[in-house]
Amino acid sequence: MVTTPVPNPLDDPTAARIAGGDTEATFLPGHGMLGISLRHQVEFLRRIDDLKTYAAKNRTAGIPFLFPWANRLAGLQYEVEDRGVTLSAHSALLRYDENGLPMHGMMWSHLAWSLEDAGPDRLTARFDWSKPQGLVVFPYPCRLTMTAIAAPASLTIETALTPTSDIGVPVSFGFHPYLGLPDVPREDWRVHLPPMRHLVLDDRKIPTGQAEPFGGLDDMLGARAFDDGFALLGDQATLSVAAGGRRISVDLLEGYPYTQVYAPLGHDYLAFEPMTAPANALISGTGLRIIKPGDTFSAKFRFRIE
Repeated sequence: MVTTPVPNPLDDPTAARIAGGDTEATFLPGHGMLGISLRHQVEFLRRIDDLKTYAAKNRTAGIPFLFPWANRLAGLQYEVEDRGVTLSAHSALLRYDENGLPMHGMMWSHLAWSLEDAGPDRLTARFDWSKPQGLVVFPYPCRLTMTAIAAPASLTIETALTPTSDIGVPVSFGFHPYLGLPDVPREDWRVHLPPMRHLVLDDRKIPTGQAEPFGGLDDMLGARAFDDGFALLGDQATLSVAAGGRRISVDLLEGYPYTQVYAPLGHDYLAFEPMTAPANALISGTGLRIIKPGDTFSAKFRFRIE
């Protein structure tokens, strides 16, 4: 394994930069495998300006891995595979929304992955979900492996989950990449969303179990704001944003039948979020897959830059 020291705001000794052609990406295995840079002539990631503050306040940044659940849970209790969990309402390891609902699982800054292999254009890291602080939140021992692969004008992230005990593991993880385009006002970004099923949310942004047809979108972002959940119509989908002669797409390639589109007003970023299950799946059971001992679940998505 060959690594080159990479300057980073959190002084992570395992920080690694990979490159494919003129596309570069930097990850922090020691801090949740957080992606802190995706460059192709310009920087496409956002919320990377103050990582120390984001870490201290349990805020998402860059390309965060959301585990063991993406988005929100409707409460502090869930039960899967005959294991009941009661989450703390004030854990220093978790993030909570404005309604006190736990969201995005254990924060990236508390999860130190092991860098397994690194080369010029790819790196692989591993995390064993076996420590007491994690099992209190998600009592399903498993091994996570993440591989990032840089190629000309693309970055692919592959994630695998393998149970490490005789207990099945529910799958509800995801990613929340903060993307932005330089030198063009947010309202002039052109967003492309494919036809999907739009998940109906309640006033706490929890899916109600109902869904509506969504015919897609290919238009300027303008004054639109998004914090919407969607179910794909097929196994794959592409979502993209373009402006100023640049386009960045997120290709959902494998294992991500759901996505959240997040574009808050007043901010120079948006997110197309790959999700293995919809929000609240650990409680509702909707879209929740259980990986049995001896099996491995794999998921893959890709950034493409044009």
